[in-house]
Amino acid sequence: MPTATTTSIDSPSLPARSPLVSWLAVISVMLGIFSIITTEILPIGLLTSIGSSFTISDGMAGLMMTMPGFLAAVSAPVVTVATGRIDRRLMLGTFILLLALANFLAAVAPSYWLVLVSRVLVGVTIGGFWSIGAGLASRLVPAESVGRATAVIFSAVPLGSVLGVPLGTLIGDVAGWRTAFLVMGILTLCVFAMLLLVVPPLPTDEPTRLSALTGMLRSVNTRFALVMTFLVVLAHFGAYTYVTPFLEQVTHVSAGLITVYLLVYGVAGIAGNFLGGSAVARYPIGTFAAAALMIAGATVLLPVLGKEDLGAVALLVLWGVAYGAVPVCSQTWFAKASPDSPEASSVLFTASFQATISIGALVGGVVVDHSSPSMVMTLAGTAAALVVLVAWSHGARKNPLPDPAKP
Repeated sequence: MPTATTTSIDSPSLPARSPLVSWLAVISVMLGIFSIITTEILPIGLLTSIGSSFTISDGMAGLMMTMPGFLAAVSAPVVTVATGRIDRRLMLGTFILLLALANFLAAVAPSYWLVLVSRVLVGVTIGGFWSIGAGLASRLVPAESVGRATAVIFSAVPLGSVLGVPLGTLIGDVAGWRTAFLVMGILTLCVFAMLLLVVPPLPTDEPTRLSALTGMLRSVNTRFALVMTFLVVLAHFGAYTYVTPFLEQVTHVSAGLITVYLLVYGVAGIAGNFLGGSAVARYPIGTFAAAALMIAGATVLLPVLGKEDLGAVALLVLWGVAYGAVPVCSQTWFAKASPDSPEASSVLFTASFQATISIGALVGGVVVDHSSPSMVMTLAGTAAALVVLVAWSHGARKNPLPDPAKP
């Protein structure tokens, strides 16, 4: 369980609320992040059908993954700082409504440029909601429960990855890709109602300032987290964004079976999240490096062994376990590098992660349009392998992480 990410500071005194309502508030934040993650990666499983609908290439369709990442990277620091004195409950509700609007707009968009407009709204939502919601556990439950609450909130990442792509693909196959976005819009409205009912008012005491973000960049451990996150997320999303074209063109998997393949990958991702979460607390560098090495191995071998169904499934399982550990490893490093600024570390984590998602999808799109999905996999594996060298270099310098227990 990713308890390593739960470094917290003294939170304001909690209002008198029943434990049930407090935990429902935690679950509502988790469902908000789940909705965001699912909406963000939904196009991966629908890439081919959306491209066919608007008569565009896979690379052009990949802009649906590129745009939210760039917007999230910008909006994470800008929105968090600009709204620093506004009640966080109000901001969470606003962002969730924006997400619902984005999904409904995509569902009815008559042209591809309107789909891209909807993805702009998704990007703003990601940057704002994630940066605020990721560090709220200490304000929703008593101190002794913060670790478990944070683990619940972050479980939205693997759950969104597991359910988002395969369920979106399944709905798209049965009822069309527009229906998948419509369903997400309805789910998001349900989350909005739950947030209003169970999340208490969350006025800000010490709003995040830009100086806190720039101060974090002076830490060698923060810079290490940035480099590691950039390389491994670049590798993953550069390849995973185009895994559906790969399975169709190289493995020759039918449209119906692709959902099953992605579901197998997702289940492996859940296992990887909890395995990585428990391991990173004891072996922070080794866990990050091992995850990257597994991604490198899986993506490099896919063009060779992925021509057969068994080889493709086995490597997708390896890939899923590996990537499942990546978000918790990255967030752990950012949180431990700045234990006294949880919201600031969440902002930096969100901005760097999302920017790299968009870069990876963009680079992968260029490669797949000018070469092939197999070349995308090979180049992604090379980028992931570089993470191991960076981890070894950082470990050799023996840069200790701050101990929040010490003054």
